[in-house]
Amino acid sequence: MSNSKKAGGFSSLVASLTIAIAVVIGFLVYYKIFGNPANFEENDPTKEPLDGSILGTIYKGGIIVPFLVAVNITVIIFVLERFVTLSRSKGRGNINKFITKIKGLVDSKDTASAIEECDKQKGSLANVVRAGLEKYEAVSTDSSLDKEKKVELLKKELEEATALELPMLSKNLVIISTCASIGTLIGLIGTVLGMIKSFSAMSSGAPDPGALAVGISEALINTFLGIFASTIAIIFYNFFSTKIDQMTHSMDEAGFSIVQNFNATQK
Repeated sequence: MSNSKKAGGFSSLVASLTIAIAVVIGFLVYYKIFGNPANFEENDPTKEPLDGSILGTIYKGGIIVPFLVAVNITVIIFVLERFVTLSRSKGRGNINKFITKIKGLVDSKDTASAIEECDKQKGSLANVVRAGLEKYEAVSTDSSLDKEKKVELLKKELEEATALELPMLSKNLVIISTCASIGTLIGLIGTVLGMIKSFSAMSSGAPDPGALAVGISEALINTFLGIFASTIAIIFYNFFSTKIDQMTHSMDEAGFSIVQNFNATQK
């Protein structure tokens, strides 16, 4: 138990450091890349961006831009992390074929070969099935327990094995879902600041076209970056959630098959 707590705390620390690093990178990108003097007239970032300079235009989005860049970077990092983790959790080969093979081996009472297949598959589903099969063998030879008690112990083992795998599958999804929310909100803050500048340019007698354009540009850039981050985060959050639901269903299906087979073979 203590090891799992330490592992969880260390992972949380890594996630926090990743977000902090993303913010630092966001500011570096803002000042060093978007704010590169070569992107502006007279090599002066306080001047207008050169015609066609997208980077210079983004720089004019204001101080909210580096935070939005950080949100986008955070989304990309954790999306890649989830892809790698879920790919490993899926294990080797096709899950449906694996389940079919395990069912056949269990039906033929060849639990040793079924456990070997789990070791070859090396995924979260295989871990759950392996735990169930080991318990299957243990309770089958225990004459001190009645059938109902054996079934109860087998179900409990499968539930505990599944409960151990699920946190790892869903880990860091909360960060992606949070980015989906705050991306839009931070972009909205930038939009409001840009509109304030635009209205300020219009309020002092004759409107200042330059100041008006800067305000509108700032509003639109922040809106775009915020919506982009949120869109990517929402798409991949739903994608990963669907994958996790499919894996959970496979675990439940495999566990049900093991329990049903045990029920049928025990007197």
